[in-house]
Amino acid sequence: MNTKMKILLIITLLFSGIIKSQIIKGKVTDKTDVIPFANVIIKNTTNKIVAGTTTDNNGLFEIKVNQGKFIIEISYLGYKSFTKEIEITKNINLGSVLLEDNAQYLNEVVVKTEKRVIERKIDRLVFNVEKSIAAVGGNGLDVLRITPGVQLQNNTLSILGKGASQVLINGRLSPLAGDDLIAFLSGFSANDIVKIEVITNPPAKYDAAGNGGLINIVLKKGAQDSWKNATTLSYNQNKYNFTSFSNNFFYNKDKISFSGSVNATKGGEQNLEGLQINYPANFWDIDIKGRTQQDQFSGRFLIEYVTSDKTTFGLQYLGNTTQPDIVTETMFDIFDTNNNLERSLLTTGNNTNDNKNHSVNFHLLTQLDSLGRNISFDADYFTFTSDRTINFFTESFNNSGASQGVNSSALNEANQEIENFSAKIDVEYPFKKVNLSYGVKASITNTNSGVLFFDTLSGTPVLDPSQSNDFEYEENVLAAYFSGNTNLTAKLEMQFGLRFEDTKTTGFNVDLNQENSNNYTKFFPSLYFSYSKNKANNFNFSYGKRINRPNFRNLNPFRFYINDNSYSEGNPFLQPSFSDSFKISHLYKNNLNSSLSLDIITNGFGVFFNTDVVNQNQIVTQENYFTKHTLTWEESFSYNKIPWFKSQNSINLLGHFTELTNNNNAEVNDGIQFFASSNNTFILSQSTKLQANAWYSSFHNDGLFSVGEMFHLSFGLQHDFKNNIKVSMFFSDVLNTGSLNNYDSTVNNISQSYSQNQSSRNFRISLSYDFGNKKINVKKRGFGNDEEQRRSN
Repeated sequence: MNTKMKILLIITLLFSGIIKSQIIKGKVTDKTDVIPFANVIIKNTTNKIVAGTTTDNNGLFEIKVNQGKFIIEISYLGYKSFTKEIEITKNINLGSVLLEDNAQYLNEVVVKTEKRVIERKIDRLVFNVEKSIAAVGGNGLDVLRITPGVQLQNNTLSILGKGASQVLINGRLSPLAGDDLIAFLSGFSANDIVKIEVITNPPAKYDAAGNGGLINIVLKKGAQDSWKNATTLSYNQNKYNFTSFSNNFFYNKDKISFSGSVNATKGGEQNLEGLQINYPANFWDIDIKGRTQQDQFSGRFLIEYVTSDKTTFGLQYLGNTTQPDIVTETMFDIFDTNNNLERSLLTTGNNTNDNKNHSVNFHLLTQLDSLGRNISFDADYFTFTSDRTINFFTESFNNSGASQGVNSSALNEANQEIENFSAKIDVEYPFKKVNLSYGVKASITNTNSGVLFFDTLSGTPVLDPSQSNDFEYEENVLAAYFSGNTNLTAKLEMQFGLRFEDTKTTGFNVDLNQENSNNYTKFFPSLYFSYSKNKANNFNFSYGKRINRPNFRNLNPFRFYINDNSYSEGNPFLQPSFSDSFKISHLYKNNLNSSLSLDIITNGFGVFFNTDVVNQNQIVTQENYFTKHTLTWEESFSYNKIPWFKSQNSINLLGHFTELTNNNNAEVNDGIQFFASSNNTFILSQSTKLQANAWYSSFHNDGLFSVGEMFHLSFGLQHDFKNNIKVSMFFSDVLNTGSLNNYDSTVNNISQSYSQNQSSRNFRISLSYDFGNKKINVKKRGFGNDEEQRRSN
């Protein structure tokens, strides 16, 4: 029997083995979102209650009953009750049950439900931002810094143990990556966020991009027949200071809903970096002091119109402009082999940045019937422009500190333009035994980049053609997917999916008249099992395969100089990497979660610090150079037995095992990492809360690098006054021990050690005022081309 026949036989036996126990299940929603904690009651013909439950956080419910005729009744405060007669002879899937608003209650009642700060689901961790003091008055980056399991190091966001991760906005991959993503999130108000979802093994519906999982930022939307406005003013103090302002408005009346926000930041923060390099002939000690501007402005709006009970269409815009200008002073102290100072170099640099991006999304959603079948269409357009200029000069000093004059001066200009269009169709089509969804997507991306290098030592800029270049890149991706979930037994649930992506790329170096093309087709399966042994014990298994495509900027072959001894360089031959993720977990009484996971990255690429020994230059590039296995054991525990104290804690033990796949003359080290975190809220009174958060990461080896020990401790205090006024204070990294340090590597027998502290220790005070209707629903509409936008750095 061949492999295909074996697979077909297994699938046939799997589905034919579904036990015909009598299960009623479905999803409860309103016109905009799912409804958690709705009451679901089963009555017999004499109106006696025989079974009941409530919907979970996803609006889902499931009840086991005997055969016969029954009445199902679904209710939730503020909505009209749903009642239906049903005859049970086999499993029934009601699909999506739509509850209609009850206007009388909506105008009089505010429903409050107590959610945990952190919730765990089959494929993700949910951080409810509104429950955290640390998020009040902050920005999107502040929220991600305190999200459990998420790390920010060297301007790279990652999920613990999984490497660099992608960021989504409302379920679609976010517009930017790298420095541009960091800048955007800094200008994005935390008051606009309702929750963060850390998705370690995304389903097939999501783009297959991202070895490190997905981080989904879910934004707020106003409730039906309501309006609300929230304004926040924050002051942040590090060595420098900056001020942030945000205003969010929501309106939802009859057939029209609107949400919009504006966010602005003005000021600066300190950035400290250090680098030590051991050359054979001498030792370089490099100290970088910089002031980074936080001048940013962003805005978004979403407007939707309900044309009928079944059809809704809308338009969304997201725009951002940032000018993270940097003024730096870099001191190079150069010592001989006896540790005597030979000479010093002082480089003064003025780095100006002007980044703009615009995203427009049109979407149409039509419900095909009352059973949850629907079809949606998205069309997206995205444009991103980046202009970067660095003007630097280097002055030499002898070992006595006497100036030897300016020995180099240069102007480096770089620009990048990215344009993307995509369209996709998604269908949800539940059957009696299987909830099925499927869809297709097409994406077209074009980028144009250029760099000009001028020697300004003479006082007149002189173009250096050997260090100037133009680069054009085109990428087309066609994708299709299907996924489904079904109950194999009364206790065992399965979710499965398969995504297909066909990618064609062409890179063209204009000056060299050189073209580089790629064409690859891949399948990305995903599989989940959930077994509920009883009310106290739940077991889960998941598997998923993903792809990580290089950022557009990393494919650009030109050099961008930081000073005359340091530059970054793109790699047009960079290939995508792939990952396979396996995870098993056990949840006990919804409080204690134990898990073991294995992540395998093949053809992995990443930052590669190289050194030109002859010219003593530091080169930062990216290469495909490794296969990596990461084994992670995690224990997490929630405590809420005391009314005035809530605590969320986790302990992680990670093993990093890396194998080099090319001959790059680098040292690789395997290692064990210990990571622990604790988030604690103390309710001092009805209107006052204190929050204490901490995390610790041990020293460990990971591939080409070793990373020093880090400990981050923060405190927050919040007080609610009357008339909807709120004051919050937050002190981050109190001990100033939570920043990247001793980031060491050895390449070509040259050892380097790097550290960075971008105002990790800072203090923030915020004043918030809101008025209008208090009820908030979650809006899940996003952009359909965000994977391409994500790679625009």
